[in-house]
Amino acid sequence: MRRVLYMMGILDDFDMEWLITHGNVVQVKKDTVLIREGGEVDCVYILLDGRLSVVRSGIDGEIARLTAGEILGEISFVDSRAPSASVIALQDAQVLSISREVLKEKLAKDVAFAARFYHAIGAFLADRLRATVSQLGYGRATENAAADDLDDRWIEDVSFAATRFDQLLRRLGIVQPAA
Repeated sequence: MRRVLYMMGILDDFDMEWLITHGNVVQVKKDTVLIREGGEVDCVYILLDGRLSVVRSGIDGEIARLTAGEILGEISFVDSRAPSASVIALQDAQVLSISREVLKEKLAKDVAFAARFYHAIGAFLADRLRATVSQLGYGRATENAAADDLDDRWIEDVSFAATRFDQLLRRLGIVQPAA
C-alpha cells in the first residue's frame, strides 16, 4: 500500500473527488492480464483490492507482487512508452481505472492538480528506485540509518494518507477484509 500513500498524501480532497468521479471501478478476474509487456496502456490504475503479479519475458518468476494501494501504468503514462513488464491478476481484483485521455485533459486544464499529480508520481517512483537499489546491495548503510530517523511529520503524513485511501475505498464501495 506504500505507493498510494504518496498519492493520497499529496493530492487534496478535490483531486480525490475528481479521481472518484472520473475513474471507473473495474473487476479483474484471476489470471487476467491487466497490462501486457510491450502493449499499449490507455489507463492509470489504482489497485483497490486483490493481488497482482508483475512478470517480464526472459525472467523466471515474478518481479513483484502488488497489493491494495499500488499504482499501475504510471510509467507508461509519464513517458508514453510501452510497458516493460506484464501485470497479471493472481486472484480476482478491483482497480480504479482512470483513462489516459481524461487524465491528460485534466492535467492540461488544471495546473495545480498537475503539479500535485506529478509530484506524487515522482515521490513514489523515487521510493521504488530506492527500494530497488537497496535490494541490489547499494547504499544499505544509508538506507538503514534513514529508516531510524523517521520524523513525526512523515508519520503523520502516512497516517493521513492511509485514512484518505480507506475513505476512497469506502466511497467506491470496496470492502477490505479484516486484518
